[in-house]
Amino acid sequence: MWRRRPSWGCATRRALLAAALAAAVVVLYAAGGSPNGMPASLFFDDDAQAGLEDIPASNLTADHLLDGLLTTEFSYRSCRSRYEFAGYHKKSLHKPSPYLLAKLRNQEALQKRCGPGTAAHKKALRQLDSGEGVAHDDADCRYLVYINYRGLGNRMLAIASAFLYAVLTERVLLVDGGKEVADLFCEPFPGTTWLLPRAGWRSPLRRLVGYDGGSKESLGNMLQSGAVVVSADGNASWSSPQPPPYVYLHLAGGYGFHDKLFFCGAHQRLLRGVPWLLMRTDNYIVPGLFLMSPFRGELEAMFPEKDAAFYHLGRYLFHPTNAVWHAVTSYYRSTLAAADRRVGIQIRVFHKKQPPQRVLDQLLSCVRDEKLIPETIAGNDTLSHAIMVTSLSSWYYERIKGEYGGRVAGGVHQPSHEGRQRWEDTAHNMRALSEMYLLSMCDVLVTSGYSTFGYVAQVLAGLRPWVMARPPMWADDWTEGLDPQALPCQRAASIEPCFHSPSAYNCATGRDVDLDKVTPYIRRCVDVSCGIKLVNESSSQW
Repeated sequence: MWRRRPSWGCATRRALLAAALAAAVVVLYAAGGSPNGMPASLFFDDDAQAGLEDIPASNLTADHLLDGLLTTEFSYRSCRSRYEFAGYHKKSLHKPSPYLLAKLRNQEALQKRCGPGTAAHKKALRQLDSGEGVAHDDADCRYLVYINYRGLGNRMLAIASAFLYAVLTERVLLVDGGKEVADLFCEPFPGTTWLLPRAGWRSPLRRLVGYDGGSKESLGNMLQSGAVVVSADGNASWSSPQPPPYVYLHLAGGYGFHDKLFFCGAHQRLLRGVPWLLMRTDNYIVPGLFLMSPFRGELEAMFPEKDAAFYHLGRYLFHPTNAVWHAVTSYYRSTLAAADRRVGIQIRVFHKKQPPQRVLDQLLSCVRDEKLIPETIAGNDTLSHAIMVTSLSSWYYERIKGEYGGRVAGGVHQPSHEGRQRWEDTAHNMRALSEMYLLSMCDVLVTSGYSTFGYVAQVLAGLRPWVMARPPMWADDWTEGLDPQALPCQRAASIEPCFHSPSAYNCATGRDVDLDKVTPYIRRCVDVSCGIKLVNESSSQW
């Protein structure tokens, strides 16, 4: 006999999450965790909300609103990080363009008009479930569903990419992830939700985890199966009288040639009439969108400073919930705020066989060569430094503390060391998110190559990090691709994340091209030889 699932209210969910975090703390301290780590109580402090008053909308300044990125339609108490973010970060010299602000306001109106619970959304769901493929006109609602995939850093980069694609194609963005996303982030759009509602039993949205590169509904497989007809002049059309009700976009790392044809303008025009698009990616595909002729003009108008794309998108979209934000700000005030200069070190090791001592030697060489941390004990006339280390392991923290603990007045700190990454573990991801934001509050960053965790932190901070070379996670041997004569670290060309696996195929000419020679604002990444990133073509202003 089927049992009814218990209905968990917010208080029950909060208690369960608190228990999970408390258990994580016990494990950490049992393993010799840092005494200055983040206790579970930081994430659940009801006293922090007691007596907290809303800031009237009339009192919100341009700094609070990130120069117009944010609106005044949210209450301060509902999401403190939204309007407090600027107070913990340097004043931005990079203003969002008026055109970007207009596009954001239009997207907010679209999300509210077509989002979950509206008549338009209910109608679109009925048509999807019935298998109707309706060629929508511009007055109808169309949707882009981001499929939850990979770790938190990958997901944040992918969601930002999906959001920008939704803006460009006038689609409502719905995010898979449910309760965990709600525990991590506040709603970004006023008057609606970006969370994908639970789907019916027969809905294509029911089991999103089942879609992969082999799915018959993927664009790549449709292009090979004859569902799409390409004429001699390069125009593409559906072989059936109507477009399919939905198309799956497989853009995850390792995706094949036909999946990469997503980046062709002809196929973008084809997708225009599809009511629902389902996207799985663990990539920051924004540089690839800049290479597409249908979008290039719009993107250049939205982002006159090309290397500020995720800088604006990330600050607009991602606002940690009050529980996470309380942990971030409490830890910052107690351990980092008093220092004149904060140095953030992010260490991620992808190969278990890579010797930790080699990683540590590389890091220390980078720090010394670039003079990022003073080598002598600070005197009265010098700046005080604090060092914050983020790593899944405590081994690096302990040795960095042994090296620099007596030299820096602000001390060496590690918020947590969880041992291993735990996908879809809410307590783990709350800690990860808090550490990304703590890194973004530093004045100097040293990060590990290939790490999306580091990418998010550097962009939120608006800092070009020093990046340590790392073997790719897909390499068979940890020495593969590493040059023993290479510098221990290199300064990133911009703050933008790296698109790890772009398509080099030129759709117009039918051959591969050298991507960093196509436009002045696309360059190769210092940490991923095949990757590309956005730079500011005039000069580096960061």
